[in-house]
Amino acid sequence: MKDTPPLAEGYEISTDPARIDAERVHRWLSTDAYWALGRAREKQDRAIAASLNFGVYDSASGEQVAYARVVTDLATFAWLCDVYVDPTVRGKGIGTSLVAAVREHLLPHGLRRILLATADAHGVYEKVGFRALEDPDRWMALILERPRAFSGDLSGTS
Repeated sequence: MKDTPPLAEGYEISTDPARIDAERVHRWLSTDAYWALGRAREKQDRAIAASLNFGVYDSASGEQVAYARVVTDLATFAWLCDVYVDPTVRGKGIGTSLVAAVREHLLPHGLRRILLATADAHGVYEKVGFRALEDPDRWMALILERPRAFSGDLSGTS
């Protein structure tokens, strides 16, 4: 397994759901994340409530600067989604450290796989060990709702 990259000095990662700034996460995702544009606050709140959440926080101010959530049974499978780093702190390795922390948090559970979908951040995920599917023709999706403002197909990223 890849080494966990150190988190930039002055930041900390937490899985404490009480620390999640739900308003900020909703604003980030619904206005700036191609897969969640226009997502309703109520839907985002339900997603947070039913997921394992990871936040990155400025150690001095406590302000949340990044977010990721995982949908999982903690036994066989996990779906990493809604990974977002505030534009003001991008380029510091926070996204890579966040994804590595998710991986390390899930490793002890013996999951068979952790999946995700991305249109533009392959390099971030590859640094942590993610690879393209070996047999993509074996995977299927039932698409019930398409992201509103995205013209590509990421089959189930919302």
